[in-house]
Amino acid sequence: MRLVDFLDKGASVHPIDAPCLTMAGQARSYAEVQRLSWSVGRALARSGIGPGDKVAVLSGNDPVAFGSVFGISRAGAVWCPVNPRNEAAENRELLALLDCRCLIFAAAFAPLVAKIAPDLPELRTLVCLDGEAGVPGVPGAVGFADWVDGVGDGPWQADPVDDVVMIAGTGGTTGRPKGVMLTGRNVETMAALTLMSYPFAGSPVYLAFAPLTHAAGVLCFPIMALGGEIVIMPHPDLGEFLALIGRHQVTHAFLPPTVIYSLLDHPALGSADLASLQCLWYGAAPMSAARLEQAIDVLGPVLGQLFGQTEAPMFISALPPSEHLHADGTLATERFTSAGRPTPLTTVAIMDETGRLLPPGERGEIVARGPLVMAGYYRNPAATAEASRHGWHHTGDVGYLDPDGYLYIVDRLKDMIITGGFNVYSTEVEQAVLAHPAVLDCAVVGLPDDKWGERVTAIIQPHAGRDVTAEEIRAFVKDRLGSVKAPKQVEIWPKLPRSRVGKVLKADVKSRLLDG
Repeated sequence: MRLVDFLDKGASVHPIDAPCLTMAGQARSYAEVQRLSWSVGRALARSGIGPGDKVAVLSGNDPVAFGSVFGISRAGAVWCPVNPRNEAAENRELLALLDCRCLIFAAAFAPLVAKIAPDLPELRTLVCLDGEAGVPGVPGAVGFADWVDGVGDGPWQADPVDDVVMIAGTGGTTGRPKGVMLTGRNVETMAALTLMSYPFAGSPVYLAFAPLTHAAGVLCFPIMALGGEIVIMPHPDLGEFLALIGRHQVTHAFLPPTVIYSLLDHPALGSADLASLQCLWYGAAPMSAARLEQAIDVLGPVLGQLFGQTEAPMFISALPPSEHLHADGTLATERFTSAGRPTPLTTVAIMDETGRLLPPGERGEIVARGPLVMAGYYRNPAATAEASRHGWHHTGDVGYLDPDGYLYIVDRLKDMIITGGFNVYSTEVEQAVLAHPAVLDCAVVGLPDDKWGERVTAIIQPHAGRDVTAEEIRAFVKDRLGSVKAPKQVEIWPKLPRSRVGKVLKADVKSRLLDG
């Protein structure tokens, strides 16, 4: 399926005036979004953008920006989502890597475009979503209304040159960015796995809280295949998030674990109407088992975990709401630290350094294969070959499968700590720290140590108004994991550095500690 096929499928299963994209109480129907996509597709073709060309969208959460994605697909072009919160240099490097020929951007990011466009000779078409002709500081940019004016009406579609429908940037925080080539087959598989693995009753309403350039965006496609409504939040606000669930009878949403922690402490939670919620997905980072238990108690049995990565989007494994419970309705807490079981169309295994597949219970790198896995890295055959050694996609995560087929992720390969000759997995220590009632979030890293080689170091972000000491944390973890895994150093910070999607940036944490 092309990306636009999800829109057209949704339009075919409900009345054409059914709401598709809604923001600030204003709904755009499926018919309106289809017309928008026809106009954008024709305008791209008139601008010389054809099948296979790369088109980037730089915007916050916005229905016209997201609707334009389907116009890119209509033109047979390739969608390149750009994170608007990245530094200018990172976005410049990504657009250069992907050979982007057109950039559709929001006026708020005109200063960023002005910085990067002069260094991108391939970028010949600049379109400002909400600006007039002659965008200040961006020579040659045209306003969106002028760009689509006079392109004609009615259905229109070009044929793509291949099956690549989007290229997503990854790796920019750890080195030069890579472009992950995702095909229509990949996205179709991701959508099918969503619909197979999680509850969907009636017509779904999805609340997009997180950036549409990331997981929140691709989760829209299976919702649209059912003719569901996407309620878009332009800015993250947990109070408004809670209000919108009741107002729009939201059935599905996605939040990173750190945002769920904040949601559980929000003063409006107790009075919120959450009766319509069928599934609150969580993922992108490990979640505290203790906070997960609290979330199910407060929000109900609606929590659903997903594990994937850009190269195998979203659903390598899944732990749906039903699997958080035993058959008798009691909490299956023994599964709360797992990432669920491999999804039906994905094969998952554990591999050692030689390429040998390991039996249940043994730890190694998590590898996967199947139609979910990317086509490769754009113009980077060496990185593609490295990631697909022995015929499997290498995730870079260390984990194991238990005898019941549940997948447990114990660390990133690069985050494993070797202290006194023992392997210590940072996520295991983090789970122990997060069980302390005063801890909101934490990061565990290894720092150079003359005696131990690396010392286990825990950085704590406490709950507002809660006090905790380093010695208290050390003793708390030692009681649970023993002296080898207990942190030798504990730092207490008011706030941990995070990525645009809420992940704790361990590289930044480690760099700050080393600089200090």
